[in-house]
Amino acid sequence: MKSHQTPQTMKPATAAKKLGVYLEATPAEFQEGVVSRTELNALQTDPPEWLVELRRNGPHPRPVVAAKLGVSISGLARGGVTEALTTEQIEALKKEGPEWLERERATQAEVRKEAVRIKEKNAERDEQPRPPRS
Repeated sequence: MKSHQTPQTMKPATAAKKLGVYLEATPAEFQEGVVSRTELNALQTDPPEWLVELRRNGPHPRPVVAAKLGVSISGLARGGVTEALTTEQIEALKKEGPEWLERERATQAEVRKEAVRIKEKNAERDEQPRPPRS
């Protein structure tokens, strides 16, 4: 007996997330179909024009917006940004420099510093010889 392996597929929302694009801005045929692992790999290695354009100009999903602004997704929500933004809107927000954005960037910087401190502390602990078990 031969076993026929079916290709692994995913919902368009999952594929859009993996591609870092806003699902609602993708073409209808992408939104309505399913995406195989092979198709996803092809989109990543040789992106079509619509994908290149979306990645360049948006609208971008919240995780991408947060990364471009240097804040957390929660920080976006606290700042009142709940929808997808275009690259142009993100750049305008950076230039504007609202108080909430500066505050969230500072918070994010502290979180990163603390993560580094904990990582270093754990590395030190792991390097120390352990007492023999009895």
